[in-house]
Order: sequence, then C-alpha cells, then structure tokens
Amino acid sequence: MRFVRLDLSATYRMAAAVMVGVVCSASIGVAAENKVGVEVENKSEPVLCAEKDNVTLTFTYPKITRFRIEAAHPNYINTLQKDSFAPDWTACEFAEEAKAQPPPRKVTLYEDVNLWVVGYSFANFWRDRKVPFRVGEKSADNLHVVQIWVRHDERAEEVLVVYPTDGYWRARPLPPKHLGWSAYGSSFLIGPVEDAGRPVVNLAEIVFDPKAREFTLKFAGGGEARLKIARLDREAQVLDVAFSEPIAGPPFAALRSMYVTRFNNDVAEISVLETDARGWREESIMTFKAAPSAKEVWTGRLYPSRHNTSAPDMVFRNFMAEPPAVPSEGESVPEKP
Repeated sequence: MRFVRLDLSATYRMAAAVMVGVVCSASIGVAAENKVGVEVENKSEPVLCAEKDNVTLTFTYPKITRFRIEAAHPNYINTLQKDSFAPDWTACEFAEEAKAQPPPRKVTLYEDVNLWVVGYSFANFWRDRKVPFRVGEKSADNLHVVQIWVRHDERAEEVLVVYPTDGYWRARPLPPKHLGWSAYGSSFLIGPVEDAGRPVVNLAEIVFDPKAREFTLKFAGGGEARLKIARLDREAQVLDVAFSEPIAGPPFAALRSMYVTRFNNDVAEISVLETDARGWREESIMTFKAAPSAKEVWTGRLYPSRHNTSAPDMVFRNFMAEPPAVPSEGESVPEKP
C-alpha cells in the first residue's frame, strides 16, 4: 500500500492515522467477510497418452456465489524462440480414430469489426447433446465447439472456446508479439460438476452478449451463471464468474489437464494459498492430494514442456460466498452441527 505524506501538525497526523486505520479496517472487514477458502481435491491418475485429460482438480464450497479465473502466460514465455502445439498421439489408443475425423461443419453466429463467434459440428463427438448456443436472434443447438475471436493490432485472435455438450472451456491471453501465436492448454468447467465417465457440466443453454462480452450459462438442473471477459491483453485473460444461486453438493468448478512426464505436460505444478497460511504450498500436480480451504490456486509449469509449450498458467481466486445471516433482534443464532 502506498501512503501520501501529509504536512500536518502532530495532532492532526495522529487523528488522520486513526481515521485511516478505522476506514481501512472497516473496508477490509467488509471485503473479508464474504471471501472464503474452498475445498480443492485432486482426482488425477497417471496415463501415457498426451492427448487424454488425466489431471482433474475439483473446487467445492456449498455457498459459493462468485470467483475469478485467470489464464496467464507462463513465466518463461519471453524465452521461447519457437512453439510446439502439434498433437502427440504416442501411446494413444484412439489415435487412428481421431486422425480420421472428417472436416467439421462451420457456422458463424455473430460478426462485427472487433469480435466474431464461430461454431463447429463434428461427425463424431464423444458426447452428443443438443445445447442451444444463442447470440441475439441467431441460435444453433448442434454445435460441439464454439470459438470467440477478437481483432487486435489488425489481426484475428482466437481467445476462448467452449464445448457446449460437456461444458468444457479453454482460455488464453493475446499472444506475445515475438511468437505471434500461443497455444491452449488446460480446460476448466463452471457449474455443478457431474460424472459422465469424465467430469461434465450439463448445460441447458448458453447465451452470449457480444457487446458486454458476457455469457449466461443455464444449467440443466436449474440455476445459471454469468461468465464475463473482464480483461484481455498480452499478459492474461481474466474471467469473472457469478452464480444466480450457490451450488451446494457437487463441485462448482473443475480443472482438467494433461500430465505424462515433467517434459510432456500441460500442467506440472500446483501452488495453493490456504486460509491462515503464512505462505504458499507448492507441489507437483501428481503428488498433490487436497487443500481443505484454498483462497487461491495456481496451476502451470515452471519449465517448458514439449507439448503446448506456450499454453497459459491457470489461476483460481477471489472465491466469494453469501455472507452469514444476521439474526434479527431476539432471534437466536443456530449452532453449528
């Protein structure tokens, strides 16, 4: 925090200090009242195929109302001379099937000078559910992938993608100038996470407002979330998520990624800042077990991988929950079970 030096008498300086302290304490108290630590659980398992998501982190808190996701370039991004983003089908049983996929059908849902929305339908996709994706008056319900493109420095940049049938998202910042392009990496899910052979979020509809750069996610089981692109530049993409009602029971979010070895992965490390901790806890992604009360979670790589080398780190933070109910006069506070 930066303080401005005031030319006051000793009495005025003391009074000012007291008032600043009171105001700051009150502000911090209000901000901290709703900020919570969430439960993070690691359900990852080892694999040999680099094109299979084997890393799973789930985020759970029964009264969560909003949180933030950041996709930021890795710390080594400025040292890269070239990128590596081609699929690695080594040890993948489904390699031939994936390579034989016919070209997808393309549809443009929205386009203006600075932003456009493009959807694709594949002949074969692992999960075939009809989830309407709507932009204004235009809608399509048979899309497997929807891309968000923006115009920056007279170039078209794809920055966000969603898979409506299973609720997966991938985000990345604008690419660094010296590379001209950067890779996607880890995926994330927003909403009540269910198990359908792999983690999914069942969506009833997705609505996108291109002017506000905001999505409305309507969940199949009821309730909705708003996801807004709050920041997009060459350093990071920041997404703010707000739920219409808390998600009690299942996880409210999850991260999916890939790890085969330290030199072949999309995520290798995790750092967790826990409630009341004096410092960060840092571990390998495959040895990390859980965190019962995480205020902030970073996942990424400290050293380049040969797979999606420029893919971003992912950060989950600013977990906010409903404030505790204030009993009215004469009303007793219920005891914790």
